[in-house]
Amino acid sequence: MRYGYVVPNNFGVADPQELVRLGVRAEALGFHSLWVNHHVLNVGYVRDRLGERPYHDALVLLTWLAAKTSRVTLGTSVLVMPYLHPMTLAKHLATLDHLSGGRLVVGLGVGSLPEENAALGVPYASRGGFCNEFVEVLRLLWTEDRADFAGQHFSFTDLVSSPKPLQKPHPPIVIGGNRPPALRRAARLGDGWHPMNCSPDGVRRRLQTLGAEAASAQRPQALARVQVRLDMGRVTPESAAEYADAGVTDLVMSLNSLGSLRLCNALVTCPANTWV
Repeated sequence: MRYGYVVPNNFGVADPQELVRLGVRAEALGFHSLWVNHHVLNVGYVRDRLGERPYHDALVLLTWLAAKTSRVTLGTSVLVMPYLHPMTLAKHLATLDHLSGGRLVVGLGVGSLPEENAALGVPYASRGGFCNEFVEVLRLLWTEDRADFAGQHFSFTDLVSSPKPLQKPHPPIVIGGNRPPALRRAARLGDGWHPMNCSPDGVRRRLQTLGAEAASAQRPQALARVQVRLDMGRVTPESAAEYADAGVTDLVMSLNSLGSLRLCNALVTCPANTWV
């Protein structure tokens, strides 16, 4: 089992340097990966939690963490595709992959906050089809010297995106979500699955669906990474063993409660190797 730590850029911490220090400490403690959250606006449940307090930018923070660390994998948990454009994101992430020495994992999801879609002027109901094309375009821009694509949401010919990522053919793409469309997306377009708050039994059931979809698509790599994101307070030696038995490769620990906030603060003072 590998263990990841989600830096709480979504919890209203005033000074982003504190978030960076937490990430550096997590690497020193032996965590395998660091992750950042992504939203653009404080609306809906984000505003309910934060009010006007800061939600720091995912990719800027991840780039800073890349500069301050040397070993940990760096991931997004997860980037909300409808808020982004695959052409600009391809360049951002490829550059970050080079700067980090090839340590990037790209978590992508469709999002679940209609208020944010409305504020940004992007459709919510049709986001599934948009996101499928988004992943396809991202892969093409990273792997083809001159890319062509004809879809409902994106269409282009002879397009050059540079730089290409350091990792070949590209950084691993892990797909967030627990529902059947997300499982199909992970099987047919992803290099792994990154669900949130899924129980061991829930993982087993969904892996049956994911495995069947991956076999149908002849894409066994879709099962290479099964990364369950959980509140830190729910991770114990016993629960970790249950998840490992269910087929989970990574437990990604996030901050979702005041109790886990205390655990998060303890990272800066606890002895090395007590967490993993």
